[in-house]
Amino acid sequence: MELSHLDAQGNARMVDVSAKAATLRTAQASAEVILGADAYAAVERHEIAKGDVLAVARIAGIQAAKKTAELIPLCHPLALSFVDIQFQLKSNSTSIAITSLVKTIGTTGVEMEALSAVTVAALTVYDMCKAVNKAIRIADIHLVSKSGGKSGPFQAEDEK
Repeated sequence: MELSHLDAQGNARMVDVSAKAATLRTAQASAEVILGADAYAAVERHEIAKGDVLAVARIAGIQAAKKTAELIPLCHPLALSFVDIQFQLKSNSTSIAITSLVKTIGTTGVEMEALSAVTVAALTVYDMCKAVNKAIRIADIHLVSKSGGKSGPFQAEDEK
């Protein structure tokens, strides 16, 4: 298997996607933030001193998707068509499941944008809740699915 981000001398390079057709590209990613009982209750009751945790984390996730190429050196800057961040409060595990959906019409995929979105949203939840519990954990950041492009669709095994 040839590594697309290395040139013939083994140097890192940005992949040339100029000859590829612009098509609809989508990606979904997810992460989980395990808050613990006290922080979970404070989020659920909107009692976090810094403000509305989920609203701020949603904006942070959207902003992260838009800035992915600035954070990850070999990512192409993309004109994103859509970014959505959703949260599911899970009382049985005192956690928040975060999912992102990112879309564009372009010549390369949006997997990294979807992953960046859930990661920064999770970091934002941590930042806003750390005064209540510093033992918060961020877990299971992964690509759930993607569509479009030469490699075709992908669906994570545990998400089928």
